[in-house]
Amino acid sequence: MKFDIYQESRTGGRKYNQDRVGYVYSRDALLMIVADGMGGHARGELAAQITLETIARRFQREATPVLANPSGFLHTAINAAHTAILAHAEKNGMLETPRTTVVAAVIQKGSACWAHVGDSRMYLLRGGQIAIQTIDHSHVQQLFTQGLIRAEAMATHPERNKIYNCLGAHILPRVDVSAKHVLQSGDTLLLCSDGVWGALPAHLLAGAFIRDPLAKAVPALMTQAEQRAGAKADNLTALAMTWDEGETAVEHVSTVMLAAGESNPQTDAGAAAPDVEMSDDDIEKAISDIKNALAKTNRPQ
Repeated sequence: MKFDIYQESRTGGRKYNQDRVGYVYSRDALLMIVADGMGGHARGELAAQITLETIARRFQREATPVLANPSGFLHTAINAAHTAILAHAEKNGMLETPRTTVVAAVIQKGSACWAHVGDSRMYLLRGGQIAIQTIDHSHVQQLFTQGLIRAEAMATHPERNKIYNCLGAHILPRVDVSAKHVLQSGDTLLLCSDGVWGALPAHLLAGAFIRDPLAKAVPALMTQAEQRAGAKADNLTALAMTWDEGETAVEHVSTVMLAAGESNPQTDAGAAAPDVEMSDDDIEKAISDIKNALAKTNRPQ
């Protein structure tokens, strides 16, 4: 299994970043996750962190070295994250349950499948074009599907932030899981929060990965989205993977679960995720530990 991967998260014009992003891979399988904590609800970043950790932990247990059923894994793991958020809120007496959207993808045996809840998106980019993208669980998407608004009006519609499906609500989320898609060499999977895709027209997003390597293309895309959104830019998070049909194996398991605002290409952070039932102090300590691990890994030798 051979791939190039890069991720980045920025605060934008907000006071703090509620997005969480990470990837985990075994010798023969890769998991990618982006979770966007919902700012209209208390502690959205907590819901996003729990989601990231819950799904990643299950992957680490079950990818030995591949998942028996990738689509089933995504459905079960995302529902487990929803349950973990509710359990944490109840255990800690939270008056309001934190909520998050999520998109996740699994790549193994030369194929990919993905799942999402809410309006965090996955794009399969091929030859400078958007071959496939997820369909948002949003009011604006419903209006577009019903033919009541045009595509170009979606990004600026006054109700564009109304999401009807998320993790942490008091009803079960609807987890949309894709079929298996065979990857071609050079295909790029892009997972991102609405702070990225909402600020960019489709042609700019699709063409961002034609010439430059991910380590250059992802930051450039983020900067473009941030500049277009202006002073009120939402949190921006992107995780991109370009597939290579080569058979160079990854010889060890690498876990990268970054806190907000960090970016890291192909780094073995070696940081273990804490249990999902955590206090606020536990969350902050976990974030600090991850940052310290990354700093040690990236320090020049």
